[in-house]
Amino acid sequence: MITMNINKKKTAFGGFLSYFYGNFVVLLLGFIQTPLVTRIMSTDEYGRTRVFEQAVSIIYIFAILGMDQAYIRYYYKEDVNRRALMRSCLMPSVGIVSVLLVFYLIFSGTANHYLFEKNGIDITILVAGYTLVSVFERFLFLDVRMQQNGVLYSNINIVQKVLNIALIFGAWYFLGDDFRVVLYAMTLSWGATTLFLCVRYMIRLGNKEISGKDGHTVYPHSELIRYGTPFILVLLMEWLLSSCDTIALKLWSNLSEIGIYGAAMKIMVLLLTFKNTFVAFWSPVAMEKYEHEEREVSAVFFRNAFDTTRYLSVIAALGLMGCRKIVVFLLGESYRGADRIIPFLTLMPIFAMMFEISVQGIKFVKKNMLLNIASAAAIAANIVGNAILVPRLEGLGAAITTGISYIIYFAVGTWLSEKSWKVGYDYVRTAIDALLLIVCAAFSSFSDNFYLTLAAAFAVFVVVTQVESKTVRYIYKTALSKIKK
Repeated sequence: MITMNINKKKTAFGGFLSYFYGNFVVLLLGFIQTPLVTRIMSTDEYGRTRVFEQAVSIIYIFAILGMDQAYIRYYYKEDVNRRALMRSCLMPSVGIVSVLLVFYLIFSGTANHYLFEKNGIDITILVAGYTLVSVFERFLFLDVRMQQNGVLYSNINIVQKVLNIALIFGAWYFLGDDFRVVLYAMTLSWGATTLFLCVRYMIRLGNKEISGKDGHTVYPHSELIRYGTPFILVLLMEWLLSSCDTIALKLWSNLSEIGIYGAAMKIMVLLLTFKNTFVAFWSPVAMEKYEHEEREVSAVFFRNAFDTTRYLSVIAALGLMGCRKIVVFLLGESYRGADRIIPFLTLMPIFAMMFEISVQGIKFVKKNMLLNIASAAAIAANIVGNAILVPRLEGLGAAITTGISYIIYFAVGTWLSEKSWKVGYDYVRTAIDALLLIVCAAFSSFSDNFYLTLAAAFAVFVVVTQVESKTVRYIYKTALSKIKK
């Protein structure tokens, strides 16, 4: 029988901190990286980097085949052979990405001209290289997460970010104002850390740290693929949801506006850091709770996690809305328009993070196709919203649509998850928080007065804290208990 908890002596809070400290450092480094890039790169060139990220993402979705989700789902199964599980999940993805990249190489000239309005053999190599590296990085990093090794996870993230910044300096010295600066930095930094994780994994295999402790059950490819393939459509829908803004801006605006919008999206790293940290920590913890604890006990755990995450996320969003002009000042004069875009964009990461908690029930009962219903509802709202608002408001219209769409995404997904595996989340307080955030975001986007915006954010903070008084007391008692220990 497999060990019930890999890090049995660690508390949930301590485990989260081991993940968070690295991403907190990455956050600080991001405040160096983002202004560095925006000050050495024009809005047009920065817009091309945003298009690059979206293009690579669509190739990655079809390449990964949803096998990463299968790896997460089966990792804690009793008597599972994790070495065989890794091989069974990784190999199909590598094969598919290889085929897709062959097609891309054949049509790279046309594709590059349409996407970037530029062409070159190095652009093609960078797109292909980054995509291939991303597949290996996904599974090797996932292995670290499933071990709940937060310290290594954090350290790798820090090293990757430091390498990225250093490579930006080096590439800019040779290329100047060119979007390939970011492409080289991204590809080489991820390549270096992925190589390290690959070597580490092979050493662990050689020392029998994996196969020696694993069970004997080997799940057939057909079962893993059957579980994973629905996630292709899920991820495709999520990609479309997150990319509609860029597509709409490319259709009804220009690369310069995409660049400003992309810079505003990079500012979201403040909240995305919390989201990415939590998701990395939460996925294995949630699955382990489901597999090994009584339903009533795990349901209480999920409710408390959701309430705490909701309150802290809302507070973080309000802080960013109130102080957005200070943050945008660092980007440079060409990117000043980003301050209007940020408020509604803050809705995206916080509702996406709450979504990760509230939809676990769908994954528990293996009804993954239900996630597509949530995505379809959000995408429909996104397409309509972008078609109406982007031609009139450009980046701000895209931001408003994105923020509202993610609220719809969260609401529909949570409702479907509750129908599948009931937890009992507090819908009333969540709805009140959402409404208050929308009001504050609207005021912040259309007001140029910094002090009035700050006052509005503080007023909403006071109201939210009153609404969330039960959650505040829980957080206080939990924190006090940890401090005493």
